[in-house]
Amino acid sequence: MSNKLPLVFPPERMEKLMAFDRLLTIMDELREQCPWDKKQTMDTLRHLTIEETYELSDAILEKNLPEVKKELGDVMLHLVFYARIASETGDFDIADVLNGICDKLISRHPHIYGDVKVENEEQVKQNWEQLKLKEGNKSVLGGVPQSLPALVKAMRIQEKARGVGFDWEEKSQVWGKVEEEMQEFRELFNAENEEVIDAEKAEAEFGDLLFSLVNYARFIHLNPETALERTNKKFIKRFQYLEQKAKEANKNLKDMTLAEMDVYWEEAKRI
Repeated sequence: MSNKLPLVFPPERMEKLMAFDRLLTIMDELREQCPWDKKQTMDTLRHLTIEETYELSDAILEKNLPEVKKELGDVMLHLVFYARIASETGDFDIADVLNGICDKLISRHPHIYGDVKVENEEQVKQNWEQLKLKEGNKSVLGGVPQSLPALVKAMRIQEKARGVGFDWEEKSQVWGKVEEEMQEFRELFNAENEEVIDAEKAEAEFGDLLFSLVNYARFIHLNPETALERTNKKFIKRFQYLEQKAKEANKNLKDMTLAEMDVYWEEAKRI
């Protein structure tokens, strides 16, 4: 049973347990002996954890597996660090953290650890959201962190709403909504000079347009955050090529015409 430890561990599992115990031991030693580690609190670690998470995300997007391994280690260190800090006040320790997630996984997977039957991934997601409501969540959307970046938050909101059946039936309906929102956004502009008539309303309509595009991306199984970040990286690479070529030609970008810059930009696109 998943909540019981075996009497004898296979060698590969023992190696993993020993590695985790080594990390716990080092964490204890650093917390007790290192001046920097001794001073840290959950609050001081928070922004560092966010940074490490983004570094892991970058490594995943770059498909750099050695870097993914490294960043996973950094994130794991932070998780152990938080648990060590909490253990000092008697609130919880790493065992409580791990047992807590194990209990939740067992509870949220009755199709594996119970007698519930599911036919596909979609039913698993729906069961997950229903179980969260039974556990006391007041809203399906209550689990979406307020501090998430807006694009990621839009995706998570839509996924959670879908989990309880609130969603479009066909992707053609979603694309129709995208076109509707685009038209409403365009109608806020003066056709002659393209100036925004009502900036506040335009912002609201632009938000609706983005939300509908995220919705469509979800329907065709694209992650909008990943898609936009890949485009960001592509733009940076091409723009830095432009900068390098301009430097080699002893030119300053601000003194170049757009046509001159376009020459290098087109070169960058072919690389």
